[in-house]
Amino acid sequence: MDASRTLTDTFTPPALRESEFAQIRELAYRQFGLDIKENKQSLVVTRLSKELRRLGLTSFEEYCRHVASDHTGEALIEMADALTTNFTSFLREQAHFQFLRTELTAQLPRTGPVDIWSCASSTGEEPYSILFTLLETLGPGADVRILATDISTRALKAGTAAVYEAQKLAGLPATWLQRYFLKGNGRWQGSYRVRPEFRERVRFQRFNLVTDEPGNFRFPAIFCRNVAIYFDKPTQAALARKLASALEPGGYLFIGHSESLSGMDHGLAYVQPALYRKSVKEH
Repeated sequence: MDASRTLTDTFTPPALRESEFAQIRELAYRQFGLDIKENKQSLVVTRLSKELRRLGLTSFEEYCRHVASDHTGEALIEMADALTTNFTSFLREQAHFQFLRTELTAQLPRTGPVDIWSCASSTGEEPYSILFTLLETLGPGADVRILATDISTRALKAGTAAVYEAQKLAGLPATWLQRYFLKGNGRWQGSYRVRPEFRERVRFQRFNLVTDEPGNFRFPAIFCRNVAIYFDKPTQAALARKLASALEPGGYLFIGHSESLSGMDHGLAYVQPALYRKSVKEH
């Protein structure tokens, strides 16, 4: 073994000083709403040390300067990628998809486009689950389109590619595998890819839930699940109001089952756990 290579490949994370930790916490909170608790110093060291190593930096002070001086915004995106978890799965939180099949689809138009926003789409399992569920209920010819957004460029790239290991699809109906996926061969053995005619119905786009605005488009349903748990109460309330403004009258907001909007001023009515609805009448 080459001794010089061993020394080069060895990386010892530097100490994280209180002032540096405070700067990272403030930056993460201000730029993408992440509420890093005071007892999460070791987590920050673990997650960001990989960035320091990749960038060839020797201290967190250097790293903070690097992020602050990068006017392209790429360093901040990499920081968000490193500090957040993009765990997801197909048909996660089954009650939501049951509601989508039995309740929401009955209120959707049978002609004309149906646009749904998956605003913390991660690597694509959620938006594709929404798409397939709607197509199964409304019919394969239904004009269903999903806007899939996330702050993580890494996650968006994976969602756009739409390649998933077989174990990720283990709980899906066999008919879904046949209808919506292509089975991989050769080096793709053991993987599946969403068929191109369905990939083109999902548009992946970077969106910062804290700093970006959704524009004037209105959706009959928005999925924003298991992301507000990383925010403090004021940021959660501001996000709920922002998403409520992007719902059409009577539209539904789906959140994670570990999340709640109770005690917040957002103008949405509680429907059932993790589900809220905008008034049918605009105020």
